[in-house]
Amino acid sequence: MAWNSSVVMQMGRFLLLVILFLPREMTSSVLTVNGKTENYILDTTPGSQVSLICAVQNHTREEELLWYREEGRVDLKSGNKINSSSVCVSSISENDNGISFTCRLGRDPSVSISVALNVIFPPLLSGNNFQTVEEGSNVKLVCSVKANPQAQMMWYKNSSLLDLEKSHHQIQQTSESFQLSITKVEKSDNGTYSCTAKSSLQTESLDFHLIVKDKTVSVPVEPIIAACVVIFLTLCFGLVARRKKIMELCMKDKDPHRETAL
Repeated sequence: MAWNSSVVMQMGRFLLLVILFLPREMTSSVLTVNGKTENYILDTTPGSQVSLICAVQNHTREEELLWYREEGRVDLKSGNKINSSSVCVSSISENDNGISFTCRLGRDPSVSISVALNVIFPPLLSGNNFQTVEEGSNVKLVCSVKANPQAQMMWYKNSSLLDLEKSHHQIQQTSESFQLSITKVEKSDNGTYSCTAKSSLQTESLDFHLIVKDKTVSVPVEPIIAACVVIFLTLCFGLVARRKKIMELCMKDKDPHRETAL
C-alpha cells in the first residue's frame, strides 16, 4: 500500500507540473490587425490614409512585432514594437492597389497576419494622341488603362462604334492596355479614334487622331548610281578602243601642208 501511495503522489506531482506550465508552453500567441484574426482585404481610395494596428493575443511574455510591406521590412520606432505595433499608410495612390502589409511575431515568423489594400478608382487612360502614317503602312493605337474595378473597353471612330474588319483591324487587350492595330492603312482610315473605358464608377474616353498621308514615291538611288557607273565605264572603254584613231587625227592636224614641186 505504501508503494501504491508513492506512485499516486508522483503522478499527482507530474500532473500538477503539467497544469502549471500549460499556459506558458502550450498556449499559442495569436495576432490581430484592427481586431481581425485572419488575413483580409481593406477597401480604400486614392489620397486617403489608413492605420493598421497589430496586437498579440494570449501572450505570456513581451513579444516583439515586425511589419513588412510586401517583402521589405518597415522601420519601426523602439516604442512601437512590443505586444502592439501600428503603421500608418498615407497618401494612398492607384499604384498601391494590391500592396500587402504583414505583421509577424519576432520570435516565430510563421505567426503572421496580412492586410491587402484594395484601392478603388475610376479608369485612368493615356497614350500617343497624334499619329501620322503613310498610306499602305501598318499602325498601332495603344491605349494604356488603369482601373479598379476593371473597366469594359471599346474603340470608337468619329463618335461611332468602330466596325471591325477581320483582315484590317485587330484588337489586343491586357490588364494595362487596350490596343488597336490597323493593317495596310487606307485614306478612309483617317479620323479620330476614341478609347473608351466604362466601369461601375464612371466612363472615361481618350481620343487618338490618325492622319493618313499619300504614299511618297521613293527614288531608286542605288539603281541610278549603278547605271551612271555603267555609262561611265562604257565611255572609258570606248575612248580606249578608239584611242589609236584619235591619235592619228591629232597627228594630221599638227603636220604642215606640203607643196608639190614642179
